[in-house]
Amino acid sequence: MYVAVKGGERAIDAAHDWLDRARRGPPDQPALDSAQIRDQLSIGTARVMAEGSLYDPDLAALAIKQARGDMIEAIFLIRAYRTTLPRFGASLPVDTAAMQVKRRISATFKDAPGGQILGPTFDYTHRLLDFRLMADGELPADPPALPEAAPDQVPHILSFLNRDGLIEDAPADDAAPPDLTREPLELPADRPLRLQALARGDEGFLLGLAYSTQRGYARNHAFVGELRIGTVAVEMDIPELGFSIDLGEVELTECETVNQFKGSKTEPAQFTRGYGLTFGQTERKAIAMALVDRALRWRELGEDDQGAPAQDQEFVLSHCDNIQATGFLEHIKLPHYVDFQAELELVRRLRAGTADAAKEAAE
Repeated sequence: MYVAVKGGERAIDAAHDWLDRARRGPPDQPALDSAQIRDQLSIGTARVMAEGSLYDPDLAALAIKQARGDMIEAIFLIRAYRTTLPRFGASLPVDTAAMQVKRRISATFKDAPGGQILGPTFDYTHRLLDFRLMADGELPADPPALPEAAPDQVPHILSFLNRDGLIEDAPADDAAPPDLTREPLELPADRPLRLQALARGDEGFLLGLAYSTQRGYARNHAFVGELRIGTVAVEMDIPELGFSIDLGEVELTECETVNQFKGSKTEPAQFTRGYGLTFGQTERKAIAMALVDRALRWRELGEDDQGAPAQDQEFVLSHCDNIQATGFLEHIKLPHYVDFQAELELVRRLRAGTADAAKEAAE
């Protein structure tokens, strides 16, 4: 039960003022510019865009600044702003095969066609604090630009397995998927709807679920067939023109996993797939998404339900959204005076009844 809050306007205004001053920090320090957040905290910005379902690095950086670095609060701000935007149409599916790649690796093939492109990664860094950053030791002002690989140099690695029939075909469905941002989630959900929910799900929650699948809670051993990060063009059909136009480009992270195989006495064994696609450089999220996607496919692949959390789509999809979780969790900070007084009175009556019964027993 939610209880109406009356009065306290002055206290609330003072709290808002205090929040603004706490966000700004000491006035003798330079103010943090949203452009600095966008360019220098790009991974945090990418997470806010991915889980906020809105690709706009400038607005995501502004939200992080306003939220004092609280990522979930920033995601909430972006989601709220997104609801105010008109929708003029839907873009065409992006072609990740034509991605301008800046990072592309495979854990399944050492000599992958097109080569491994390490790109900007923490994978090979030592987890030691770099105190040069505290002393303003930075890179040269104008570091050399790193070339990106052309699209025709980086074919999808799983396509080579698919060519030989060693992995299941990617599911093809020309039907328009439902839009989770406009329609409430209904269970059971098909894969397109599940992928939408996972794409905007909380990274930490999905990470925990993905980790559980690796520890045996779903029997879902996986290899990263390919992880790629880069920019893709976004196009939209214009009926009046009779052709599509290029609206711009977005940065994406795509992960395809190679998972345990299936087969039977009559069907040859094949590897199965997991898939993740997110805004920006969010590779941990994309890998976790792919592992959870594969775990949720147990029914369509004819596997047994092991009762693992990552296999339960109602559990996963109903709890992966951090905005819903935050709203339900943090509302208990609000006044619940009437609710608590009712339960307090009930406990007192129960205690009084127990005391009376004990007194009668003693007599």
